[in-house]
Amino acid sequence: MEPQLPHSVTDGVATVVIHHPAKRNAMTAGMWEALPPLLDALAADPDVRVLVLTGEGGTFCAGADISTLRASPTAAQALAVRAEEALAVFPKPTLAAVRGHCVGGGVQLAAACDLRFAEEGALFGVTPAKLGIVYPASSTRRLASLVGPGTTKYLLFSGELIDAARALRTGLVEEVLPEGELGKRVAEFTRLLGSRSLLAQAATKEFANGRTDRDAYWAEKARGSGDAAEGVAAFLERRQPRFTWTTPG
Repeated sequence: MEPQLPHSVTDGVATVVIHHPAKRNAMTAGMWEALPPLLDALAADPDVRVLVLTGEGGTFCAGADISTLRASPTAAQALAVRAEEALAVFPKPTLAAVRGHCVGGGVQLAAACDLRFAEEGALFGVTPAKLGIVYPASSTRRLASLVGPGTTKYLLFSGELIDAARALRTGLVEEVLPEGELGKRVAEFTRLLGSRSLLAQAATKEFANGRTDRDAYWAEKARGSGDAAEGVAAFLERRQPRFTWTTPG
């Protein structure tokens, strides 16, 4: 099959698969270009409550397809940054499910997700120093916000790979699962996320990502949404809440 980003929506969870197995799911220019409009469509879909990004088979993403860098590394990098930013601003919770190699552009995509769950045996690396390429400023800052300046410099200076255990210690991933357990855990956790208030999640996402110009906006949404009243009523009535707020389409 040609490199592509197949996707599906099941029980409120959108799953996007990085599919380029001939090159360990490396992202081509066409794949980078296709990701932002796909994310826009999924963000506007009221049936989508959570988004999962994963790779085909036993690899998450080996980075950018190096052949796409031959003509213009700067242009190729710009495509990757646009895709990364589109993922970072997706208005609903996002989770990267990582198996195998997550390298270069793969780390860009995983870091742009809200959460990262990895399977034992996963390997992470950021390798532009091997190619003489300066990693994008926004991507470097996002990585540093996750793992701190020391680990960011280790990864970017050396291009060395780190294992899932070290990724967990440094904060690059939130959970590491035994082999064969990642899919089950991701399904379980995304069901949990889908049962929670999307209003609370969307506001938290902006606050945690450092946005400071929408405090009043979220206070107004909280007053008018009805989610808090429903949550309290459900707690007192010992039932599951039925939250109704959704992101603007």
